[in-house]
Amino acid sequence: MRILLAEDDSVLADGLTRSLRQSGYAIDCVKNGQEADTALSTQEFDLLILDLGLPKMSGLEVLRRLRARSSLLPVLILTAADSIEQRVNGLDLGADDYMAKPFALSELEARVRALTRRGAGGGPTVIRHGPLAYDQVGRSAYINDQMLELSARELGLLEILLARTGRLVSKEQLVDHLCEWGEEVSNNAIEVYVHRLRKKLEVGGIRIATVRGLGYCLERATGAAAATPGAVDPGAGSK
Repeated sequence: MRILLAEDDSVLADGLTRSLRQSGYAIDCVKNGQEADTALSTQEFDLLILDLGLPKMSGLEVLRRLRARSSLLPVLILTAADSIEQRVNGLDLGADDYMAKPFALSELEARVRALTRRGAGGGPTVIRHGPLAYDQVGRSAYINDQMLELSARELGLLEILLARTGRLVSKEQLVDHLCEWGEEVSNNAIEVYVHRLRKKLEVGGIRIATVRGLGYCLERATGAAAATPGAVDPGAGSK
């Protein structure tokens, strides 16, 4: 999941970035409202963490412009402990949740998990795909009740493919969702991540099909892949 963090306090921003990256999220950080507005106008994110006290353009104005574009992006606002009016204004403008500073990182991470689930359409906490079960809260995957050892990138990849089961996901889409600004990730690296995840899922009969020259498709649990007949190479184990 890709998160935009708009926070001008560099110490707080660094701490949040490190914590969320360790949990497997891709984080892009901006330090003023104008940069936040530009990023939201030109890029796609799964969640916005927005400090209301930003320079150059207030967080409330960033939020107002976001909702004026009819965006449904989940927004978690950060406010000072005594700024009740700001919290009310933020919620009235369409924020989904708020946290008052100072706050515990564990609570923020729990709220992030809840909002990203809501942004993905809500639904059950555990996604099931044949013998595969993915716990969205704990960010852990199981096949036949046996936990899989997955890296943060592999977890992120699995999330994207599960959200688009039976549909084509291009390498460019994977890069956009898994990587941060300025991060150089080649198509070869994406192929390596897919290869590693594929090997770990094969024990449960879960198949990631390669659509040559286009991307990947997590086949439906019934075994029928939602890809154009003849375009899928089911044996492409390393691509």
